Amino acid sequence: MSKKILVVDDEASIVKLVQFNLKKEGYLVEVAYDGLMALKMVKETDPDLVVLDLMLPKLDGLEVCRRLRQERKHIPILMLTAKTDELDKVLGLELGADDYMTKPFSPRELTARVKAIFRRIEALTGGHQAEESGSLLRIGHLQIDSDGYVVLRDGEEIDLTPKEFELLLYMANHRGKVLSRDQLLNAVWNYDYVGDSRIVDVHVSHLRDKIEPDSRNPVYIKTVRGIGYKFEGPKKQ
Repeated sequence: MSKKILVVDDEASIVKLVQFNLKKEGYLVEVAYDGLMALKMVKETDPDLVVLDLMLPKLDGLEVCRRLRQERKHIPILMLTAKTDELDKVLGLELGADDYMTKPFSPRELTARVKAIFRRIEALTGGHQAEESGSLLRIGHLQIDSDGYVVLRDGEEIDLTPKEFELLLYMANHRGKVLSRDQLLNAVWNYDYVGDSRIVDVHVSHLRDKIEPDSRNPVYIKTVRGIGYKFEGPKKQ
């Protein structure tokens, strides 16, 4: 069955261009021209992915993204921004978008990003390297359920965005290994990310705030200066 994509942008020319190119790749495409319509369409059509512009009438893209995540919808979101400084703002907020593109962009690049998101999701829902039985991975006080997209700490569920979950799962499955920012971009975002590797640092920071007993003195995600990060479990007493 073809994947369904909701394209949300108030510029008709961009919607038409994106719609044409995604349909050419075999995707089913629905469109919305403002934030309120986008939320309505998500409920009615249950898309597999949302391409969401930042600047929208009635309800901006930031609020649309925030509301989708509050409702615990695990729909991948590809956020479009018009300026680099807007991207800085988006990265500075814990919104849970899966990827970001700055306008203007080529249709080819957007299609490649969409395909990468779907490949990553299929990889994560396929054969994992879980070290425990089935889809459960236990490290220290954390329990990661790769099938259910659920993380528990001391038995209590932690509310992670989809991208935070995928980053945590990848790092946990490579416990003890030093992972560079480029490795994480390629593995978790599933392409050679064009832009600043701050996207990794921002997600790691948000992840530490949620899983670490003390984010300033992490026991799970260690910084390897000049390279990237290493995932470890708490030391046994």
